[in-house]
Amino acid sequence: MQPRISLITLGVDDLEKSLGFYRDGLGLETQGIIGTEFEDGAVVFFDLQAHLKLALYPRRCLSRDSGLPLGAPGEPSFSIGHNVASKAEVDQVMEQAKRSGAVMVRPAEDTFWGGYAGYFQDPDGHLWEVAWNPQWPVP
Repeated sequence: MQPRISLITLGVDDLEKSLGFYRDGLGLETQGIIGTEFEDGAVVFFDLQAHLKLALYPRRCLSRDSGLPLGAPGEPSFSIGHNVASKAEVDQVMEQAKRSGAVMVRPAEDTFWGGYAGYFQDPDGHLWEVAWNPQWPVP
């Protein structure tokens, strides 16, 4: 398999609320909700970087689409890492997320691996890590 991940889809309970969190709260650009003309088609896309998008899709639709049963929201089965250029930027992003309605899971602090990181959950319980890693410079 070639490493070509191009889309990360988050199942959400309230598409409008999640759109507001990511667009208005965190400042990600989007065209808004599209695909409403299709049954189970409403989705929101954000361009994260070249060839990588974040999608918000109703959890019930993702369950139907994948064929898997609808599980409990917010179960920590993975986290999304957002790497930044400094400790100060970690604090800025964590504060922005908090003002936008995120649940602070772990405040930013020095890590055992020599970086600085904290965790928050979006309105649907998806776990985000905001980190500065001195070994991974951010341009």
